[in-house]
Amino acid sequence: MPSWNEVLTELQTCNRVDALDYVRRKYLVQLQEYTNRNVIAYYSGWLQKPGLGNADICDDDKNGLMATIHKLDRSKGLDLILHTPGGDIAATESIVDYLRKMFGNDIRAIIPQTAMSAGTMIACSCKEIIMGKQSNIGPIDPQFNGIPALGVLKEFETALAETKKDPSTIPIWQTVVAKYHPTFIGECKNAIDWSTQIVSTWLETNMFSGNPDAKESAEKVVDQLGSHEDTKTHARHIHIDEAKSFGLTIKSLETDFPDTFQDTVLTIHHAYMHTFANSVAIRIVENHIGNAIVFNIK
Repeated sequence: MPSWNEVLTELQTCNRVDALDYVRRKYLVQLQEYTNRNVIAYYSGWLQKPGLGNADICDDDKNGLMATIHKLDRSKGLDLILHTPGGDIAATESIVDYLRKMFGNDIRAIIPQTAMSAGTMIACSCKEIIMGKQSNIGPIDPQFNGIPALGVLKEFETALAETKKDPSTIPIWQTVVAKYHPTFIGECKNAIDWSTQIVSTWLETNMFSGNPDAKESAEKVVDQLGSHEDTKTHARHIHIDEAKSFGLTIKSLETDFPDTFQDTVLTIHHAYMHTFANSVAIRIVENHIGNAIVFNIK
């Protein structure tokens, strides 16, 4: 299968107005023919267009999924190719609920490079995750405009402990805590409880379904992915070996599949990266029969 540069050369020499679309879809078809499973690519171009916004998971993405699931033979299951920085938790919960209503538990998440935050949550809802040596998932601790909810609670707990120990520090901590609006601490706790509960439930009812220790296994994964103290930062990249150590059901692109599968997945990924670099697209939801919703830069 073509490498990054070979895909670029193919695009540059393709005598078609729709070269970007044509090349992407050609390889999506090849993956579907190889696996005999439905294929949907759920991609964001945030790496090519940093800081432009409109790249995150949101409710509008469900329209893309509805369009791409329409007319598919849902008995064949779904391979969901994920590349996203994450996004809104409510939209993520709704999207997972919809996907599972359409395909039941027969969904595999394929992560060619990066599925962070809410993208990791979607991956955890699947029966298995397929990653390569270059792939990574990320922490699932909720964020409020870049502020980690767990970090806020930890800071508030530290403030309580320090002021109780030494009342002279009250003016210092008043300044720190005053930056949060009155209900913010409660919102942080609710967001943490919410994300923890839904991911635990998804793991128990799919990836760990049938395991006698499903609940405990799910809790271990959520503790690892949701611990701000362990992951240190929401941008932490968790690679395949560490993700496996959490107990997630993960298969390796390099060792668990024939080379054809790995090559096709990575070629698809290259095609999407070139599309974002050479168009105004910022998010794409697309299936193997050519149905797609393309969200452009606002």
